[in-house]
Amino acid sequence: MAAITGGKFQIRVFGAGEIVPAFGTVDAVQQGTVECTHTAGYYFVGKNKAFAFDTTVPFGMNQRQQNAWIYWGGGLQLMRDFLKDYNIISFPAGNTGTQMGGWFRKEVKTVADLKGVKMRIAGLGGEVMARLGAVPQQIAGGDIYPALERGTIDAAEWVGPYDDEKPGFYKIAPHYYYPGWWEACSMYGLYVNIKEWEKLPKEYQAALEAACYEANTDMMAEYDFKNPQALQRLVKNGVKLHAYSPEIMKAAYKVRSSCTKKRRSRTRRGKKSTSRGRNSATKSSCGTAWPSRRWRLFFTASRWPKPRPPQKRNSHNFPDKCPAVAGHFFVRCRRIPDIIAAFPRRAACGSFFDLDTGGCARRNRRQNATAVLVAGGAL
Repeated sequence: MAAITGGKFQIRVFGAGEIVPAFGTVDAVQQGTVECTHTAGYYFVGKNKAFAFDTTVPFGMNQRQQNAWIYWGGGLQLMRDFLKDYNIISFPAGNTGTQMGGWFRKEVKTVADLKGVKMRIAGLGGEVMARLGAVPQQIAGGDIYPALERGTIDAAEWVGPYDDEKPGFYKIAPHYYYPGWWEACSMYGLYVNIKEWEKLPKEYQAALEAACYEANTDMMAEYDFKNPQALQRLVKNGVKLHAYSPEIMKAAYKVRSSCTKKRRSRTRRGKKSTSRGRNSATKSSCGTAWPSRRWRLFFTASRWPKPRPPQKRNSHNFPDKCPAVAGHFFVRCRRIPDIIAAFPRRAACGSFFDLDTGGCARRNRRQNATAVLVAGGAL
């Protein structure tokens, strides 16, 4: 911002706890204690579940789909309408892409293994984990390692290989799981006090919007470059990579779907938003209008109860010894847990699933899905 405005617009950055606690930033912006905060909306689902849609929801959209919905599908306006109640205007300002599934002291192979596990996990993913028997804990990033070290928690999810490597979680919890089904992407936002925003000259408002847009694009590119290298280093240091079992994936998906149906029926904003976008969008748990055709495919039950082996479309797209290169696969099923089960080691760390029916659906009347998996497997 300083560079764009010739040094006239300065933003001073304070870490969590310097002015207000990590999870007190929305209140601080709302009350005018600070002018803005850079945060993840899903930390505040305790206030309203709709905050999750400004970041991610379990088995939700990947980074590309989230951006499409936010910038072109009406998502940004819906979120701003919602955040007006908190005296906030939001700007997308970063995305990690698909995150990893967390660090565990012991292996978790079945749903029963999750029972009683105290896990640091944020957002609606914590709600799903609770219904699977785990004990979710919302802990600020800087407190995760000490909590693991003291034994306050048994497991923790943070971001992905690059960010997870620095705190050294693997020294205490060596079992690293994927995918982070609760964070198919993780979009962060700049929340600005509306009154302070309106005080800014138009050129400063435009500069701030441009800077946020740049951050939202650049962050994903940086993670795509750094995550594969970090993952290789972690494996060399003895980290044990595991895919969540089909049993856990299917159970989590079932719980998420159940929660969505219950919440959809009783949410005022849900009725308002879905009625507004009925012809172009499907319903959602907080009323957000999602791109309909793609989203229905994403959550429609599979015709095939068991996954069929994936067929590699272009062999040069995914060399066996190059974890940083994306591969495209046709899969004969649409249920997300089945896709994971079909090729679990390709699913680590990176963009989640990009579903596209293409021409094949019209030719043979079957909704084949293309899964785009980036940066993690083949180690």
